[in-house]
Amino acid sequence: MEPVLKILNEEFAIHRLGPEEPIPKAVLNSRFFWVGKTDEELSIVCGSKTLPHKGEVSKGWSCIKVVAQLDLELTGIIAGLSSALAKAAISIFALSTFDTDYILVKSEQIEKASEVLKNSGYDIEKAI
Repeated sequence: MEPVLKILNEEFAIHRLGPEEPIPKAVLNSRFFWVGKTDEELSIVCGSKTLPHKGEVSKGWSCIKVVAQLDLELTGIIAGLSSALAKAAISIFALSTFDTDYILVKSEQIEKASEVLKNSGYDIEKAI
């Protein structure tokens, strides 16, 4: 049985900043954010209104959460989601936390993505 998914009720943006730039305080004060840092970049995912014009930005993303606390040894969750969406030519931006996984899809494709995932056996809830 596939895990339940939830479409979060917020539009997101993906920012690319320089590797030495600090994480903006607006990000740290927001309800939902994800940060990834390498020696080449600082990537930030946050609500579209959190950092309107900071760094290189891709706006207009919707987020789908896997509604389950996943064991770190569990395999195939992102693979199943990404495979179903790839067959429908829907690109994703994947995020993982200690507890669960998230995928972002362009907002204009969220209805199509939802339909594809339902047809692939996933139950989908919409956030209020």
